[in-house]
Amino acid sequence: MLARIYKPAKSAMQSGEAKTKDWILEFEPELARTIDPLMGWTSSRDMNQQVRLSFAARQEAVAFAKKHNIPHQVIDARPRKRVVKFYSDNFKYGRIGFWTH
Repeated sequence: MLARIYKPAKSAMQSGEAKTKDWILEFEPELARTIDPLMGWTSSRDMNQQVRLSFAARQEAVAFAKKHNIPHQVIDARPRKRVVKFYSDNFKYGRIGFWTH
């Protein structure tokens, strides 16, 4: 019953940073998922996969795991690589690259 403590990354489908501020504690799956032969739905008997706790700080999540004797693994967040681009650079005179418009 290993738990992962991590800070979620920003989704590629959003421009904001919603739901990326908190630290998340999730359990690793213990049992494999099975496919229902009649409906084709996937299911699992592992109820710990449904537990997802959020904490404001990393230390809070680690303290919770230690208090409840949960073996845990902390995954540090990598810094975001930010590339600043301007729309006007598409029309710059000394532009490097092919004109695609």
